[in-house]
Order: sequence, then structure tokens, then C-alpha cells
Amino acid sequence: MSDANPSKWASLPTEQRNLASAQIDEAPTLRILEILNEEDSRVPQAVNAILPRVAEAVELVVTAVGNGGRLFYVGAGSSGRLGVLDAAECPPTFGTPPGTVQGIIAGGADALLRAAERAEDRPEEGASELRRRNLSERDVVMGIAASGVTPFVLGALEYAHCAGAETVFFTCNPEAARKADANVKIVPEVGPEAITGSTRLKAGTATKIVLNMITTAAMVRLGKVYGNLMVDLTPTCAKLNDRARRILMETTGLSRDESRRLLAAAGDLKTAIVMSKRAVSKETARRLLVENGGIVRLALTNGT
Repeated sequence: MSDANPSKWASLPTEQRNLASAQIDEAPTLRILEILNEEDSRVPQAVNAILPRVAEAVELVVTAVGNGGRLFYVGAGSSGRLGVLDAAECPPTFGTPPGTVQGIIAGGADALLRAAERAEDRPEEGASELRRRNLSERDVVMGIAASGVTPFVLGALEYAHCAGAETVFFTCNPEAARKADANVKIVPEVGPEAITGSTRLKAGTATKIVLNMITTAAMVRLGKVYGNLMVDLTPTCAKLNDRARRILMETTGLSRDESRRLLAAAGDLKTAIVMSKRAVSKETARRLLVENGGIVRLALTNGT
């Protein structure tokens, strides 16, 4: 007998059963782990297939942040938590002001620690969160919804579109992506989860990879990296202070004590590198950095 009122979620890719894990509850521990790992191994391939779309998102972020705009991640549940996590890691890693990359999760801060599933059902609240942050056309909003149907996220994207902001939509549901209105659509097709519907698994892994890529590549383009060294880090703890000294030693050949003294005199790692490698004063080093958009490599070769 057919179901006269089929569930609107039943056909979602994220809700399908995975035949490879159909008997996972009967497996010993090692086999459970092998099944999970085999499924996770599919994620990099799925991400690799959509790298051109990720690159488009990076370009939007570079333009926005370079012009004083911001990147907002908007999500619910696991998607929202991953957005908040990536946003929180940008200031210590790349020295960005806390407001440059922001994570918005349905249900607010409490939802980071305790599931607030009903909060995702209200599209007006997604819009309200962006309105409260004075969203403008200089900003980029990235909606994250593994299923592609989360009202909180779709409401935020609709509001962002009306506000003139650039929009990015991340989902693992191709059909939802086709219906969504966004400047860039990132759709890694990771397949059904090992535990049906648990998008904290493959979909969550794909989300983490893509968010890492977007902010890392954007910050590289914006001059936050010299070689592969994070020269714009904010040394807020002993580990990061030590990392700053080691980076200065590696890039300049100075001793540890010399690096410590130069960092104290320069006030920041980028200035210290330029001071040492160009044998200039702090004031000149900072001017060279300003003239070259904060990019160390250019500051070392351009201008006088």
C-alpha cells in the first residue's frame, strides 16, 4: 500500500540508506571503523570534483574582505557548529579582526553545546541574524545545509540576496542546489551516510574541508602567508609566541634571542621580517607593507 502523505525529507540524498553499512550493528569494532573509514575516503574525491566552485567562492571572499567586507557562515546543527569553528580560528591563525569572519548558528550560542533542532525551522530568524549584523552589499554570506532544505539557512540566503550581498550555498543535495538562488553553489556529492541521516559524518567532513579551503586560500591571497608560514598570526599564548619567533628565525637567519628582541621592537611579525630582510627601520617597514597591501613578499621587493 502506497503512502498517501510521503515525508518531504524521505527523498533527500542525506536520508538514504547506505548498503555498505547496512549490517554495521552486527560488526565487531574493527569492522565498524573500517566501514566508517572506507566511507570517509570518498569525501576528498567528492570535494576534488567541485574545486572550481570553491575557487569561485574564494574569489568572492577575497574581494569582500579586501574591500572591508565580511564573510558570514550560516548554518544549523553540525553545519552551524563547523561554521562557527572556522570563523573562530581565523583571528589567531591569520590575525583577522574578530568580525571579519563570523559564524551564525540557529539557536545562538547555546546551540554550540546543546542541540536546538527546532531553531532551524524558522527562516525569518536566519534573516534577522544578518539584519542584526547590518549586512551590506560588501559582504559575503555562505549558507551551509547538508540537506539543502534548512529554513534558517534559506531565509538567510534570501535576505542576503535582497541586501545585495554575494551568496554561496553549500549542500550535499544537488536537487536543492538547483532550486537555490546563490551566486556560487558548492555541491560535493558524498553519498548516503554510514548511519542514515547523520550528516555529521561524510557531509560534515566535506563541510570542514571546504570551509578550511575557503578561508585558508582567501587569507593566502590577502597576504596573510609568506611562503607557507602564517606571518599574520596573533601571538596570544606561549605556543604562538614561540611560533612567531621560530618563523622569524627561519625567514631571516637570526638567533632566537635576536628574534625575540626584534619582535619586541617591531611589534608584529610582518614588520620584523621586513625590518630584518631589508635592513630598514620599523617605520619604513610598516610603510612598505602598507604600500604593498600587507603582502610580505611584495614589501621585500617593491618600493624604497
